Amino acid sequence: MIAAAREQYNRNFSEENYNRFIEAVNGYYHFPAKFRVAETPVFVNNELKEKLMHASESIIDFLVNDDIKKITARAIPENLYVPNEDDHTLFLALDFAITKDAVGELQPRLIELQGFPSLFCWQDFLANRYLEHFSIPENLQPHFDLSSDAYNQLIKKVLLNGHDPAEVILLEIDPLQQNTAIDFIVTKHYTGIEPVHLGDVKREGRKLYYFKDGKKIQVKRIYNRVIFDELVNRKDLQLDFNLTQEVDVEWAGHPNWFFRISKFAMPFIKSAYVPECRFLSDYDHFPEDLENYVLKPLFSFSGTGVVFHVTKEDLEAIPQAERHNFLLQKKIQYEPVIHTPDGLVKTEIRLLFVWENGNARPRAVTSLARLSRGEMIGVKFNKNKTWVGGSVCFFEP
Repeated sequence: MIAAAREQYNRNFSEENYNRFIEAVNGYYHFPAKFRVAETPVFVNNELKEKLMHASESIIDFLVNDDIKKITARAIPENLYVPNEDDHTLFLALDFAITKDAVGELQPRLIELQGFPSLFCWQDFLANRYLEHFSIPENLQPHFDLSSDAYNQLIKKVLLNGHDPAEVILLEIDPLQQNTAIDFIVTKHYTGIEPVHLGDVKREGRKLYYFKDGKKIQVKRIYNRVIFDELVNRKDLQLDFNLTQEVDVEWAGHPNWFFRISKFAMPFIKSAYVPECRFLSDYDHFPEDLENYVLKPLFSFSGTGVVFHVTKEDLEAIPQAERHNFLLQKKIQYEPVIHTPDGLVKTEIRLLFVWENGNARPRAVTSLARLSRGEMIGVKFNKNKTWVGGSVCFFEP
């Protein structure tokens, strides 16, 4: 998307250099990433950057609505409601497909949104490894109006909120077994926050504790990375603390926002950057052109349950009582826009925001990119392919 940067990058690229880059990424903390890291960053020019920002602001206009909690009340299952919810989400992720409009101009289109943290620390780490190993113009930046040091200070401030790092935990189910485990490792090195398995948290009345090096430490703040879809499906977990219990703890990312700001919100957002999207329960008659739609369960882990080639039989197989938990969304055609030595590649750009208390709106701080050759973005659509996987964006200032 920045032609000169792309040409220079491709001209200087070699498999040997890429292999050294991957060795450095995986060896830096002696913990390899569990997902494929792409051969290239995405170079985003100012024109597309401004469109991404404009699209984001049009979506955030809905999220700052005074009635947001009333509108999204049904999104939270009664048995998963967590007490002590704050006024707004701390984290926001907006996933945009890069598409081409009727006149041939690139346009971002919203695929999904999350009131949940993403790979905030990993993205800074990965951007710095790209800078060390590849030819990237000095004027391009991975963060929005923040140096790497300033970005890290902001993330540390947001996560710790003034607490001793030992009293803050990154909460997950078997954290080092997760696909995103490398982000947890980087977060620990950046902030001092320990990744802790949910089953290892102990509760005494309203207080929570964990053990480190044989020492019992009270938990004052939780950086929550537990995905509820996985939590509900893990029948084997032995828990002393259930997230829905009333306890004396701060949340860095309150769990209720995982439900409120999710695919559930998409039918309510009125923006030119959001595709037509309706709850399945709202249809009296299904569209005739189902080939132009995708069926999505409201809450699914890593894209599971998405039906890309929808049939009337798929829809009719869903019981009436369950149809409010599914969306029928107009398909979005990703445009292959990244020129690589192996041909054109599609991309999805996730903008990452933090919303500190006292601020009227979330603030864009960084991004991540995912490259794909398949119908959709994701590992199962890109097996045994090159120039695909997780990456970072470098933006014109």
